[in-house]
Amino acid sequence: MSLILGFHHIALIVSDYQKSKHFYVDILGARILNETFRAERKSYKLDLAFSDGSQIELFSFPNPPCRATQPEACGLRHLAFRVDNLESAVNYLKGFCIDCEPIRKDELTQKRFTFFRDPDNLPLELYEEHKA
Repeated sequence: MSLILGFHHIALIVSDYQKSKHFYVDILGARILNETFRAERKSYKLDLAFSDGSQIELFSFPNPPCRATQPEACGLRHLAFRVDNLESAVNYLKGFCIDCEPIRKDELTQKRFTFFRDPDNLPLELYEEHKA
């Protein structure tokens, strides 16, 4: 028996709450589960879900520090989203003026992927599930 069943959610602190809410909901298609404003903290908490049940929590705080380093430093490297068709996903993001790196193939899995950035410059990956 495995103690860990999987990930429930990933939490992100964002610098511009409305901009990030628009990005994750209106562009990436997350569904809002709950939105809370905590007046004592001057902070929003937004619970989001994707169609497979995976969740992201967005937090806003006054004057959060910037991300200190690029993905190769210790800590969270990137978030990867599963897609069925990589070209379609890249073209969809281009429609919102979101740049993606050139599509590459993982030498170990032979799956295709690319990277793009969220409004806070967090590296996000699109990982194609079905094509080899």
